[in-house]
Amino acid sequence: MTYQRKIPILECGHEYVREILYGRWKITLIYYIANGVSRPGELQRKIPQAGRRVLDVQLNQLVKHEIISKTVYDEAVARVEYRLTAFGSSLLPVVMTIIEWGNQNIKELKRVTR
Repeated sequence: MTYQRKIPILECGHEYVREILYGRWKITLIYYIANGVSRPGELQRKIPQAGRRVLDVQLNQLVKHEIISKTVYDEAVARVEYRLTAFGSSLLPVVMTIIEWGNQNIKELKRVTR
C-alpha cells in the first residue's frame, strides 16, 4: 500500500521547501553532512539530543527527496555514508542563511520560544 497524502501541497515553491525541511533535525543533518560528517554514528554523536530512530527516519526522508545520497558498502561490517547531492548542495545557501539568521537573533529567539 502506498502512502496517500491527506492534505495536498499547495502549488507554491515554499510549500515544497517546507515539506523537505520539516523535521526537527533536517537542517542540522544537512549542515553536518555538508561539512564532512557522513556516517550515521558520527551524526548521532554530533546530535546527541536526537534519538537514532528519529535521525534514521529524517535521513531516509532526505534521501527520498534527493537532498542527500546514501551509499552502503558491502563489507564484513556494513558501512553507510551520506553525501549531499547536487540538488542538496543547491539548498545549502538557504540552510546557511537560516543558521546565520538564527545565530544573529538567538537572544530574541530564546525569549519568544520559551
